[in-house]
Amino acid sequence: MAAIMLLLADKSRLVQKAFFTHSGVAQTRNIHGEQQMELDTYSDAVFMKAMEKSRLVKTVASEEQDDIVEIKKAKGSYGVTLDPLDGSSLIKTNLAVGTIAGFFNEGDVMEKGSRMDGAMFILYGPITSLVYTAKKGVHEFVLNPKGKFVLKREGIQIPGGKIYCPGGLRSEWAEPHRSFIEDLEGQGYKLRFSGGFVPDFQQILNYGGLFTYPALSTAPQGKLRLVFEANPMALIAEQAGGAGTNGVQNLHGIKPESLSQRTPLYLGGKREIELARKHLALH
Repeated sequence: MAAIMLLLADKSRLVQKAFFTHSGVAQTRNIHGEQQMELDTYSDAVFMKAMEKSRLVKTVASEEQDDIVEIKKAKGSYGVTLDPLDGSSLIKTNLAVGTIAGFFNEGDVMEKGSRMDGAMFILYGPITSLVYTAKKGVHEFVLNPKGKFVLKREGIQIPGGKIYCPGGLRSEWAEPHRSFIEDLEGQGYKLRFSGGFVPDFQQILNYGGLFTYPALSTAPQGKLRLVFEANPMALIAEQAGGAGTNGVQNLHGIKPESLSQRTPLYLGGKREIELARKHLALH
């Protein structure tokens, strides 16, 4: 798994450089019917080609691919879930975006998140950083001016801060979720939401609190994908002393039924997750 993480980290430098050359809109849509950006398709191609060539990976499920990709003549047994460029709609305004990956040693990317062996994300911000877990804590590396990732922090734990990052239109929130957010605000939690999952979750790792994208009246299953986004980030949250839920059950207890499956999501410190569960259980 370490070799695959290093491979993705190495190729992320190409993605970072492509921000200058691939910032337009592609003439294609992904499996979810969403308009793709040039950088979506470029980053997907870069990571997929690298994994196929390495033969370290048996199967890949990418958010930009219609189906699970079986890599021929693979020597490794790993399955990888990949969101090549999460938040690509933010590129136009020069806000931070990221790459999210999850790893299954048995190669079955459609297993419950509880079977996941590791996860990582790469944040393309003022500094490019890589955060990963192999179920032995959460650690962060940053890309230095020489083009190498160097260790910044080990054993990251979500602190007891008070920020919240809420997705979705407030007018489309269900009453239990609205009640929960009002409770947080009443306790002095501050809203900090960029619109990007990776940079906003990085805020939670640094300052504490909660990221949420709930069920909406127009999207009862939420917006974020269980396989590509929720499960990998939930593993990082858990390893950093936090938790992840869909409001009813632990995210990692859900068996994916399809690659495009969406889920409401609450991710952050255990205190905030328990408070969310109480509010949602009361209604």
